[in-house]
Amino acid sequence: MLNAESDSLLAELHADVLDALGTSAVEHLRIARAVLGIFFTGVQLDNGVGGLCATPVKSVPEAVCCPSSARAMPVPGRIAGRSAAEVLRDLYRPQDLRRALAIATLNALAETLWRRDGPPPGARVAAGDVFDALAIAPGQRVALVGAFPPYLRALRRSGQPFHVLELDPATLKPEELPFFAPAERAPEVVAEADVLITTGTTLVNGTLDGLLRHLRRGAQAAVVGPTATLRAAPFARRGVTVVGGTRVHASAELLGLLAEGGSGYHFFGQSVERICLCL
Repeated sequence: MLNAESDSLLAELHADVLDALGTSAVEHLRIARAVLGIFFTGVQLDNGVGGLCATPVKSVPEAVCCPSSARAMPVPGRIAGRSAAEVLRDLYRPQDLRRALAIATLNALAETLWRRDGPPPGARVAAGDVFDALAIAPGQRVALVGAFPPYLRALRRSGQPFHVLELDPATLKPEELPFFAPAERAPEVVAEADVLITTGTTLVNGTLDGLLRHLRRGAQAAVVGPTATLRAAPFARRGVTVVGGTRVHASAELLGLLAEGGSGYHFFGQSVERICLCL
């Protein structure tokens, strides 16, 4: 099973939520509804709380309706009613879509904790964008993991020196290609960066732990996006300074949007709120 090591970030986030919420509570909470949307996967627990994760569409074999694709997915018709504890076992399976559903469930449990206990200990909560929380100084070298258009535009506008690590250069516009660095250069690019920004999707594909191991002392690091679980300690122990995640405030409304192909443009500021944990 992938990422089964007890010292992986995903495993530690799992253990942190389980310890804080209690094993019995996690076993008794069940999936009321799940939607594997085009852009995001969402769940609603039977306590009414929701969670999100990016849908890793590119990792589906052939991305068509065939036996190989079907094996990569959770079993339709058998998700609702499953216990959260059972779904979380898929955090350690090699199929990215199964892991995405498990991370969405983990994030719903983290939101359950927030509603019960307030913000996670060891973090300052800030509204707004990760860029504001990081306060990147002029001239600082930035490593951006993934072609994230809003951040690419912001870095280019500010004249910030940066590299974008991306598996597929075709996702970059012509004016962005001078900043491209192939994924195999990640150890070098991250080690030289003053600031690392990566989407939480690296939790889904299992690359986040490796990226964080190359951080140099004193560098800032941000994990951003709905996939990022809003718990502080596991990230802080790995050098992350900002977690830019989301809180789901209206799970039924959110899942309705996802079922109709909705993206962040449709739910941010409505059913979902952006939140930064400054560590």
